[in-house]
Amino acid sequence: MSEESTRPLYLWSILNNRCPRCREGKIFVTASAYSSYKDVVKMHQNCPVCGQPTEIEVGFYYGTSYVSYALTVALSVATFVAWWVILGFSLYDNSIFYWLGFNAVFLILLQPYLMRFSRTLWLSWFVKYDADWKNKKAQEYERIVKEQMNNW
Repeated sequence: MSEESTRPLYLWSILNNRCPRCREGKIFVTASAYSSYKDVVKMHQNCPVCGQPTEIEVGFYYGTSYVSYALTVALSVATFVAWWVILGFSLYDNSIFYWLGFNAVFLILLQPYLMRFSRTLWLSWFVKYDADWKNKKAQEYERIVKEQMNNW
C-alpha cells in the first residue's frame, strides 16, 4: 500500500479540525465547539502530534472573517433555495419573514462550528500536508513576536 493511499483525506481533516500538516492532531483545546463557549476558538499553540505552530504571524486569523462571511452567505443562499423549492414564497403571506427567522436561528446555532471551521480552513491554505512530518521538524515562522502574542 502506498503512502498516498494511507494519507488522511483533506476534507476529513478540515471538517474534524485537524492539523493541516499531519492531519492527525487536534488544533483546538476543547473537543466540541459547543462544550465551552468561552474557549470555542482557543487553539493549541502547536499541534500536539507534529508540533506545527498554529499561529503563523500576529493577527493571522483576521482573514477568517472573510471565510466565515463566505460560508454564511453560501449557507443563507442554500437555505433560501431549499425554502423556495420545499415551501415556496408568496407575495400574499409572510413566508419570506419566516425564512429570515429560520435562517437567523440556523446561523446563530452554527456559529461556533463555523468559527472553528473557518480557522481550520484558513490555516490549511497556508500550511500544506507533509507526508514526512514524522522525520522533519515543523517550520518556525519569523513573523512571530513572542512579546506581542495574545496582545490584541
